[in-house]
Amino acid sequence: MASWKFFALGSAFFAGLTAILGKLGVEGLNSNLATLIRTVVILICTTLIVSYRGEWTWPRGMEMRPVVFLVLSGIATGLSWLLYYRALQMAPASMVAPLDKLSVAFAIVLGVVFLGEALTPKLIVGGTLIVLGALVLAWP
Repeated sequence: MASWKFFALGSAFFAGLTAILGKLGVEGLNSNLATLIRTVVILICTTLIVSYRGEWTWPRGMEMRPVVFLVLSGIATGLSWLLYYRALQMAPASMVAPLDKLSVAFAIVLGVVFLGEALTPKLIVGGTLIVLGALVLAWP
């Protein structure tokens, strides 16, 4: 299995685990505070990893454009987490998580529109199945 597939499947597993642990974590706790706690834990973990691996060196000649996009990505991530935890407070994880996975369909459309990625028949079929699956799982 190609290394990117290993990381992608690991990400999917931990995202699924996040739904269950998050659902348990927001019981009786404000969803915004829950998101803050999660964010602090991620900050500590990534700081430890970067420190352990000695990756604090800023690349020479680094332009600001990638940094701007990373900041915007961070804002999008924060908004996603805030909305996700609020949804988990209001509904079962088994209904929230499938709708959250519509992010795959959004990523496909945004990748085609903004990054010029190819819209292949395989991508159309797969994206459509993801959308249909999410809708089937999210509505009783």
